[in-house]
Amino acid sequence: MIMMREQWFSIFALVTLAAAIGGAQAAIGMPPEAAPLIRHFYKVHNTCANVEPFVRHQVQLVWANDPTVAPKLIKLLYADCMVNGCDASILLDGPNTEKASPKARGLGAFVLIDKIKQVLEARCPGAVSCADILNLATRDAVFFSGGASYPVFLGRRDGVESNAAWVDFPSPSMSWESTLAYFQSKGLDVQDMATLLGAHTMGRVRCSNILDRLYNFNNTGKPDPTMEKSTLSYLRKECPPKVRLGQPNPLINLNPSNPNHRFTNSYYSRVLTNKAVLGVDQQLRYGGDTYDLTDEYASSIEDFKGEFAFSMSRMGGLKVLTGTKGQIRLNCRMVNK
Repeated sequence: MIMMREQWFSIFALVTLAAAIGGAQAAIGMPPEAAPLIRHFYKVHNTCANVEPFVRHQVQLVWANDPTVAPKLIKLLYADCMVNGCDASILLDGPNTEKASPKARGLGAFVLIDKIKQVLEARCPGAVSCADILNLATRDAVFFSGGASYPVFLGRRDGVESNAAWVDFPSPSMSWESTLAYFQSKGLDVQDMATLLGAHTMGRVRCSNILDRLYNFNNTGKPDPTMEKSTLSYLRKECPPKVRLGQPNPLINLNPSNPNHRFTNSYYSRVLTNKAVLGVDQQLRYGGDTYDLTDEYASSIEDFKGEFAFSMSRMGGLKVLTGTKGQIRLNCRMVNK
């Protein structure tokens, strides 16, 4: 199963490059709406040939001082693509936007996207979309963190609407069945779910997202019985049942084995030994196909790297705007006047 998807990804890269040269369109293994996207879109159309080096340099400058920018960008891209398609609507400011939704709290890396946009506007005015910038920046941050670099197919345009009502992220305690249904409703499959959840090998989460697992699992007044005892003890120490008035909600690492936020497969080893922090992650061990994938990724970092690259590309192709749809925003935080 894994080898087959990696082969599809290689074929898609070759076919898409041929499409850029010969005018054909193909999307093998990708969402149907991703078909208009091509490799080196800005070079082919002679609008911003060096866009990728420009983006990579800005990401590297930030990542060198803050490795958490990688999980922040992954989460930001996920929030954009899984809500209403990869149209950079998550970047829009305003009182009734996706960014303003309570479920979008904790998202970061907005300042980095602003900086990249400023650099590109100075070099290639009005050429590069915020949606493409977000996809490129995320790919580069994953690479700097130890993941695989992968081709990002470009040509997205930016959306002109953002509605907080669209934000419907699954709960960290959502059941395996409900989580899979959520991914499938967006056009992804069970392997994408198991693979993209692997992004939790990096990053942090608020304690409020796991208190139910630690103290009142399924309203039993007891912790989640599947959680390994030393992990439970550690997390209870980091996350008390209540915080004092005015005290911030503590942040903890999603993967305590990886404090430096590197791209590793240790997340899957923790899932197999019942040490996952989030309930939605731990349930990968108990699903049929997801158990096999978890075991495979825990055994092979290269398989995980390759599949993560493929699933990120698939997610980046969801409901894209191309051609005359949308616009190229001059400021990622607001639509053009």
